[in-house]
Amino acid sequence: MKCIILSIAMALFAAPATAETPLSAEAFEALVEGKTLSFSVGGAPYGSEFYGPNRQVIWSFVNGTCQYGEWFERPTDQGPSICFVYEGDGQEQCWQVFEDAGTLRAEFLNAPNTTVLYQLEEAAPLVCGGVGT
Repeated sequence: MKCIILSIAMALFAAPATAETPLSAEAFEALVEGKTLSFSVGGAPYGSEFYGPNRQVIWSFVNGTCQYGEWFERPTDQGPSICFVYEGDGQEQCWQVFEDAGTLRAEFLNAPNTTVLYQLEEAAPLVCGGVGT
């Protein structure tokens, strides 16, 4: 019996922990550049974002209000985060982004355990102020 318990214990300790790794800037960029992705929070549509060249973005809320900005990587103790700064705001909004079954999941770091965005799909081009993007 002791051998069985010892074998089980050894197998548990030998198995590596499967912690998720947040995407680096390079991995994130490879997945999103040139695309417009829509996101939901709590199952409800939240908005869409266009990821342009040189890490430029346009965020559009569900109501069609657009914000222009840029993104960059900021290291954290938990791994890389992807941070966004939008015109007229100036405050960094940082997320840890994970690839999850072929889509993205983003966890808001500014207020941990509050907002998780889920990628719904690749969206149609944005319309901001009557101009398509």
